[in-house]
Amino acid sequence: MSATKKTVSTPTKKTIQEDHSVTDKLQDSLHHSVDALAEKVGSAEESIRETAHNSSETFVKKQSEIEDKWNKSAVKKYAIENPVASAGIAFSVGMLVSSFLKRK
Repeated sequence: MSATKKTVSTPTKKTIQEDHSVTDKLQDSLHHSVDALAEKVGSAEESIRETAHNSSETFVKKQSEIEDKWNKSAVKKYAIENPVASAGIAFSVGMLVSSFLKRK
C-alpha cells in the first residue's frame, strides 16, 4: 500500500499534513502476520483431523477385537449358564472392594 497524505484545515486556517505511512506499514505487517497464522492453523487443523480419524479407526478395531474375545471367553459362557451365581459373585466382589475403599 502506498503512503497516503491527508490535508486537514483547522479553525485557525492552518494546514496540517498527516502522514499515514506508519499506519500503512503496520497494517501490511498485520495482514502478513494474519495470513501466516491462518496458514499454520490450517495445517494444524488438517493434522488434528487426520490424527482423530486414525484414532477412530484404531478404536473401532480394538473394540471389535475385545468384543470377539468376550464372545469366545469362558466367563461369558459361565455368566449365561449361571446368571444367579454370576450376580452373587459380582455382588461379593463389589462388597469386598467397597470394604477396602472404606478403610482408607
